[in-house]
Amino acid sequence: MDDERRSNTGRSPSQRTASQRVEIAVHDLARFRDTFSGPIVQESDPGYDDARRVWNGMIDRRPAIIAQAASPADIAPAVHFARQLQIPLAVRSGGHNVAGNGTVDGGLVLDLSRLRTVAVDVDARTVTADAGATLSDIDSATAPHNLAVPIGVVSSTGVAGLTLGGGIGWLTRAYGLTIDNLLSVEIVTVDGEAQTASDTENAELFWGLRGGGGNFGVVSSFTFRAHPLPDRVFAGNFVWAEPHWKEALRAYETWTHDLPDGLTSIVSFLVPPPAMELGNAPLMILGFAWAGDDPDTAAAIVDDLRRVAPPDGEIVEPVRWTDWQSAVDDMFPRGARAYWRNTSFDSLDDDVIDTIVRRAREQTWFGTGFDIHHLGGAYGRVNEEATPFPNRAARFWQNIYGFWPDAADDEARMRFVRGLATDMEPFSTGGQYVNFMAAEIDDNPAALAARVYGPKKLARLTALKKAYDPTNILRLNHNIPPE
Repeated sequence: MDDERRSNTGRSPSQRTASQRVEIAVHDLARFRDTFSGPIVQESDPGYDDARRVWNGMIDRRPAIIAQAASPADIAPAVHFARQLQIPLAVRSGGHNVAGNGTVDGGLVLDLSRLRTVAVDVDARTVTADAGATLSDIDSATAPHNLAVPIGVVSSTGVAGLTLGGGIGWLTRAYGLTIDNLLSVEIVTVDGEAQTASDTENAELFWGLRGGGGNFGVVSSFTFRAHPLPDRVFAGNFVWAEPHWKEALRAYETWTHDLPDGLTSIVSFLVPPPAMELGNAPLMILGFAWAGDDPDTAAAIVDDLRRVAPPDGEIVEPVRWTDWQSAVDDMFPRGARAYWRNTSFDSLDDDVIDTIVRRAREQTWFGTGFDIHHLGGAYGRVNEEATPFPNRAARFWQNIYGFWPDAADDEARMRFVRGLATDMEPFSTGGQYVNFMAAEIDDNPAALAARVYGPKKLARLTALKKAYDPTNILRLNHNIPPE
């Protein structure tokens, strides 16, 4: 290898850290430009700072090159370039990743965010989305046809990262995770080969992609199953102030045991955004959405909870799906400083409720919160071994998140998130959801992967990694090491 190409550490790609810079020869870059049709942005170029930014404002990295793909045909040359020069490769799709995996210091960012085409086959009820599409792109394409794909709850999220990690949202109980509705993917492996993965073609790879993240190749497009959804869905929010939290949580525990699949709900504890004009004290907010076409049935179910635990305030009404899907977008703007943890648990018993209420009372600022997703339904009926996603038996999944603007608050906000996560550990039923995980610089990748997937699934994922990426070119993710 030319001295110009050699890393300043002399380490192999799997040993080199993300923060160690590399030098790229002029002639190597020129050859790359000849094969790559999209813009290539370097540190000296105008627009570099905007091009390098990711959603999480805590992540501040300076790539050597940002290659903005103009078509799926640009993926293979970018992967080849990184592999040939042995430089770190980060793949960015929608870019809405709390761990900041879509960027790297000193290496190559393959930016797919320009690839946002969404095609809907109304008769077949299928949706094909490019890797750079956001959830908003999918919802905007499907809603006019009274169709929806089960996706997440923040519409600026990228569909690629959401899907490869799992995909929890407002239709999870009705139709399962996003991965449960994935029919096929088009993917470019690290050797530059374009392949299709589905239940009938490259089936083992397809299994790994449904929860195993971006470890096995670069996905260029996803094809999903879509489901009927009314133009306006029955949805709403109940709000309780602190004196009523324990009563409301006990009622919610009982209420969720007998819900039909069509009703998905999420409980949130947070200080509301100033724009909501609900004061500056923490609130318990129960959001719910009904996937059926009979709003009277949903109204009767919701009224059962209302009678047992009357809310202090509520808004319940039919709402356009795209409006509901984007309702909390402003809480998670691009550039927010973000740190998240998560856990699953099975019961809102007195010990869990005491922990939740105690910690929620401490949250006296706008900028952190936590959600409790009620699962079961279609999500829980998927066989545990059908996908790498962990713990289909869990009744609840908690996401603890921070979203503050000021770096001076980093320590306090992260301490709150970590503290609640630690307090919930005794109640955990196992597994981690990678899309709710921040980066932890002191984590050993293999140990972290074991905590996420458990030994049986990790063994299968590791075998796939060895087969498709034996030198761990695609390691800037929630990594599954090949050894």
